[in-house]
Amino acid sequence: MIVMLPKEITDELHAARGELRVTDPSTSRVYVLIDDETHRRAMHDLKMQEDWDAIQEGAAQADRGETMSINEAQAKLKRQFGFSG
Repeated sequence: MIVMLPKEITDELHAARGELRVTDPSTSRVYVLIDDETHRRAMHDLKMQEDWDAIQEGAAQADRGETMSINEAQAKLKRQFGFSG
């Protein structure tokens, strides 16, 4: 959903040069307005960091011996889901 901002807000946004904090008077919740490209890059960088953290955790689990072979994993899945063979 895209909402057109009133001129009062766009004037403040242009003056802020980057981001603008706005408050919803009915909830007192604060929102940050940033341009779409900045948001896209931030979300990409966050995803990359989350992926890196997950890889690091996987490596730490392997170092602690908390892994299983592919054969063990397949056998576990077969037992869990009732597959035979």
